[in-house]
Amino acid sequence: MLFFGLATTVSAQQQLQDSTYRWDSAHLEQVVVTGTMRPGKLAASPVAVEVYQANYFQKNPSTSLFQALEMVNGVRPQLTCNVCNTGEIRMNGLEGPYTMVTIDGMPIVSALGTVYGYNGIPNSMIERVEIVKGPFSTLYGSEAVAGVINIITKSPLKAPQLSTDISSTSYGENNIDISAAYRWGKRTHVLTGFNHFNFNRIWDINNDGFTDVTLQNRTSVFQKITWGRQQQRAASLVARYVYEDRWGGQTQWQPKYRGGDVVYGESIYTNRIELLGLYQLPINNEKINLQWSYNFHGQNSVYGNVPYVATQHIAFAQLFWDKQWHRNQQLLAGTTLRYTWYDDNTGITTNGSLTQPQNQPQRTWLPGVFVQNESTLGKQQQLVTGIRVDHHPAHGFITAPRINYKLKLNDRHTLRLGVGNGFRVVNVFSEDHAAYTGARRVVITEALAPEKSFNINMNYSTHLHTRGVHTTIDVSLFYNHFTNKIIADYFTNDNEVIYNNLNGNAVSRGFSLNTTTSFAVPLRISAGITWVEAFQKEKNALTGKTERLAIIQTPPLTGTLTASYDIAPWRTTFDVTANYTDRMYLPIIENDPRPERSPAYSLWNLQVTKKWQQWQLYTGVKNIFNFLPQFPIIRPADPFDKDPNNTFGNAQLNPAGGTFDPNYNYAPLQARRWFVGIRWQLSTKK
Repeated sequence: MLFFGLATTVSAQQQLQDSTYRWDSAHLEQVVVTGTMRPGKLAASPVAVEVYQANYFQKNPSTSLFQALEMVNGVRPQLTCNVCNTGEIRMNGLEGPYTMVTIDGMPIVSALGTVYGYNGIPNSMIERVEIVKGPFSTLYGSEAVAGVINIITKSPLKAPQLSTDISSTSYGENNIDISAAYRWGKRTHVLTGFNHFNFNRIWDINNDGFTDVTLQNRTSVFQKITWGRQQQRAASLVARYVYEDRWGGQTQWQPKYRGGDVVYGESIYTNRIELLGLYQLPINNEKINLQWSYNFHGQNSVYGNVPYVATQHIAFAQLFWDKQWHRNQQLLAGTTLRYTWYDDNTGITTNGSLTQPQNQPQRTWLPGVFVQNESTLGKQQQLVTGIRVDHHPAHGFITAPRINYKLKLNDRHTLRLGVGNGFRVVNVFSEDHAAYTGARRVVITEALAPEKSFNINMNYSTHLHTRGVHTTIDVSLFYNHFTNKIIADYFTNDNEVIYNNLNGNAVSRGFSLNTTTSFAVPLRISAGITWVEAFQKEKNALTGKTERLAIIQTPPLTGTLTASYDIAPWRTTFDVTANYTDRMYLPIIENDPRPERSPAYSLWNLQVTKKWQQWQLYTGVKNIFNFLPQFPIIRPADPFDKDPNNTFGNAQLNPAGGTFDPNYNYAPLQARRWFVGIRWQLSTKK
């Protein structure tokens, strides 16, 4: 293949080089919205925004966006339970609740629902994903501490009339995506999407008696409607419904054992409804938008013989005014309101009485106002200043100021600096990790105060041309300092996860490097590394000394690689993708035979895609080198801890005095597997 590419004529090389320049020009000219909540060209954005088109994730096809994001440097999907396979998205070393996830700019995904926000979004519905790293509480409020992941769905006006993507793996994972774009009348355009994922084959490669991967049936329906209005005013409505039935546990588990203590299983039924809307008010010469969203998350689950039944409603609305009040000044001002209603079957939502406990759902109103001003200081400089003030009924006023500065040194070199505060208020669905921890009981020891952070991000980007080779380089430095950080204590009691505010401070700092190189031969390589140092400092209650502890499940070094090679006469593309994960500290229990740090590992994947005019056939292999984690579950022979004297044997898997624990997770427990799929699109003028 390489010889074939090197044999390309000089004329062809020049065409490829010109094509590369055109690609990079188009990349920099594309419109982004996440950094400032205003549409603008990527190259002109005062905030560093990473943009990933849908075809980027097709280089390593997956059944959900949760899995696909492992291809993004500095963004790491982390499974936090080896039985139920619930997970979270970590950005720059920070845990999942610190990342705000939006769909078309609206905060539709939050708290425990985060993982379900990624699952079930049909890949055929995604136009691109915009990622901003760093604090964005000024615009997006609570949870936007590590950054924002904004999922942009396709426009019904531009989407193919019909699109399908059907795939299957040798593991027995089957996935189907279908979307259709059509028009009602003259001004109404509709995009409908359907996704179904099915996996019902039991695997137990490590022979511990437990399923390696949860069995799942997931169905998602997506609907997007846009209306044509006078003066091109915006009006749209998006609706999505997700249902999922998943279970993991002992391989002989059946639904009749659900909730009992005969055979251990973790079974989760999830119903999720999401609605979001955008309407531009009909006011001449003014751009005032009303955005709103609502999501319902209902979860009926059992973890062994422990039920966890919870319901959450979140309603959100914001009204903002976008005004250019001077030739070089752009104002964005708005007001927001978030309402959260939460109820579950635990003591967290009771009145606190020991003698006469009564159910008492939590209701939280969180109003806020924000203002942002974007100044153009000549041709080379831009300055964004902003502040947000929210009022929490328990915590009072919470402020989040922000400054972003951009300096364009010349056409190739750009510097960006961001300084600001982030905050995160308590959300029980986020702090109650019953779904994450499975075997452990959740304990919240105090009225948790809102977390606050001070953040600095510096970004440098450049692009270089040398002898037919084009390279883009993007380097970021980040520093996050937390007070009142909410810490999960896995070590005080093996059967509990204890949450409280840190009596001290926590720090997450590091750097990331992204590079993309296009060669005169049809080869393109993207690579990235992220180094993170995450730790907390807290006074020891017994010694009075300040101790420094590493944050668990946070590898100091991660990396990603994507390499694509095209054979144009054959209309065939070869894609190699890989990610590297360094050693990380893991939650261990008393008398645990497993090491407190995981081994370093890398996962490699290969795909070959053959293209026709409307068809694509793709096949490949995941986890080429067949890496598997060791001893993910402790004491699997006694999941209900009925044998404290350890008479079952196997001292390595059943340590004396230990307890059943499935939280030792650092890598997916899936062996080498083949996959095959087919895509088809029908595009005609609407």
